[in-house]
Amino acid sequence: MFSNYGMQQSELLLRLLIAAILGIAIGYERENRMKEAGIRTHFIVATGASLMMIVSKYGFQDQIGWANMSLDPSRIAAQVVTGVGFLGAGIIFTQRKSIIGLTTAAGIWATAGIGLAIGAGLYLVGFAATITIILGQIILHSKIKVLASPKTEILTLKILDEPGAIHTIEKIFEERDINILNFKTESSKELVPVIDMKISIRVSESFSTTKLLCILQDNPIVVSVEF
Repeated sequence: MFSNYGMQQSELLLRLLIAAILGIAIGYERENRMKEAGIRTHFIVATGASLMMIVSKYGFQDQIGWANMSLDPSRIAAQVVTGVGFLGAGIIFTQRKSIIGLTTAAGIWATAGIGLAIGAGLYLVGFAATITIILGQIILHSKIKVLASPKTEILTLKILDEPGAIHTIEKIFEERDINILNFKTESSKELVPVIDMKISIRVSESFSTTKLLCILQDNPIVVSVEF
C-alpha cells in the first residue's frame, strides 16, 4: 500500500496507460498483417487485464485486518487467464481443414499476461515481453529459409474417368517437385464419367498458383480445377 493516496492513484493510472500502449503496439503489428484481432482488441485486452490485476492486488486493502477475513490477491488475476482463453477461442476457426487465427489468439492471451504484469508493477517484465513478441512476429514472418514453415495448398479437381488419369495428375506434380501430402478420389455419376479429386500439396515460397492452374487447365483430362 502506498503511503500517499494521491500518489497511489497516479501510479495505478500510469500502469493502465502503459498496459494500453503496449497492447496497442502488439495490435498494430497484427493489424498490419490483416489479422482478425487488431489494435482495438489488443488495447482493450491489455487495459482490462491490467485493471483486473490492480483490483486483485489493491482493491481489497480496506479489508485487511477484518476478523475471519482471508484474502488471496492472485484470485482475480488467475481468472483473467481463463477468461481470455475463451476470448481467444472465438478467434480460431477452421477453413478448408486449416486452422486460422491460432497465432492471433495466442497473441491476445500473451497481451493479457503483459497487462497483468504491468498491473502488478512489473514494468521491465511487461516491456521485455512486448518487445520479444513484436520482434518474434517480425522475424518469424520474414522469409528466412531456416525459419520458414512449409506452405500447403488444397486443390479440388474434376478429371475425366479414363485409364491412367490419376497417374497423369500425379506426374504433373512430380515433374514440378510438388509434394502430395494426401489426396481423395471419388467417382461422380454424371453424363460424362468424371473423378472428383481433393489434393493436399506442400509447396515452396516461390510456388505460383496461377502457373499451376494454367498447366492443369491445359490438360485435356481436366474438367475443372479450384484452389
